[in-house]
Amino acid sequence: MKLLENQVAIITGATRGIGKAIAELFADQGANVVFTYVSSDDKARALEAELQAKGVKAKGFKFDVANLAACENMAAEVVKEFERIDIVVNNAGITRDNLLMRMTEEQFDEVITTNLKSVFNMTKAVQRTMLKQRSGSIINMSSVVGVKGNAGQANYAASKAGILGFTKSVALELGSRNIRCNAIAPGFIETEMTGVLDEAMVQQWRDSIPLKRGGTPEDVANLTLFLASSMSAYVTGQVINVDGGMLT
Repeated sequence: MKLLENQVAIITGATRGIGKAIAELFADQGANVVFTYVSSDDKARALEAELQAKGVKAKGFKFDVANLAACENMAAEVVKEFERIDIVVNNAGITRDNLLMRMTEEQFDEVITTNLKSVFNMTKAVQRTMLKQRSGSIINMSSVVGVKGNAGQANYAASKAGILGFTKSVALELGSRNIRCNAIAPGFIETEMTGVLDEAMVQQWRDSIPLKRGGTPEDVANLTLFLASSMSAYVTGQVINVDGGMLT
């Protein structure tokens, strides 16, 4: 039997990178996948088709997860169509890197709103359904930067550190209803976003990691699958790094 057979998963920001890898793996494991995106209709339609070809239902919703009402409307539609929500992966995120001295208020607010408030929005939107079911797994994508900070990323680090406090609080609030909430802190993951960086600099980063390589989106997706499934039934309120030993 597949690990997520007939379960319904919502994944935010899933048309590329880590989110796409999670959507693909969840579909392989039998989950019906609902995903959000903000811009690329072509990529969204292609992902829908790819997931449906795996024998599951898949549906993309185009909206900004920084908007609470939009999240609530989407959750209501999912319940209407799929009748339940078992898993939420809060993966949507952006960067607006700059040294604090040069960082604008807009750059700070935009990152906090997209990365942190969206986690509140989606969790709030699905909470009632999960409470009725007396089951659910919420997985929030943080970052090693949220654990240790990083020069030039005060806004991003603050948003990802905020996710950790939010995760632990939700785990305490909802644990009695068998709703689990955990966070993942990826390290240097090689995606199309990192593909545009200088290769010599990227190699330097790889060399500084104990496992001597960057992570793949699949490395993060595998942990997400574990946290989404009944294999982690007694795991909640945790922050797990996927970083090749970077923070060891």
